[in-house]
Amino acid sequence: MTKRRSIHIEGLSHLTAIPVATQIGPLVVSSVIAPFDPGTRNVPEDPAAQVANIFRHVQAMLDEAGATWDDVAKMDFWAPSAEARAIIDGPWVEYFPDEASRPSRHTHVDDGGAMRATFMAYIAD
Repeated sequence: MTKRRSIHIEGLSHLTAIPVATQIGPLVVSSVIAPFDPGTRNVPEDPAAQVANIFRHVQAMLDEAGATWDDVAKMDFWAPSAEARAIIDGPWVEYFPDEASRPSRHTHVDDGGAMRATFMAYIAD
């Protein structure tokens, strides 16, 4: 049986007993990723800075799991508005430049007040 491993990273944590991500074998799944400035619970007002923080946190989780951006299979984002939703596209193309090899993405628009995200990755041997 494959053991589950909780992933913790410097600069981001939950206030409850929830890891930022979990790895079981080659599968890595995040909890909700808040757009906090690293090491704080401060959320920048600028949605672009929030998205940058999210991608920074995902990078740290991938590093901790021994994964890369090539291993990401899906990301979900929650944006506070349609305008904020469009901000994700710039970093998305930067992190996933090959249009023939991008992960699935679902962007929800809600009134949560700040950007949030989750991801799933599969580390192939």
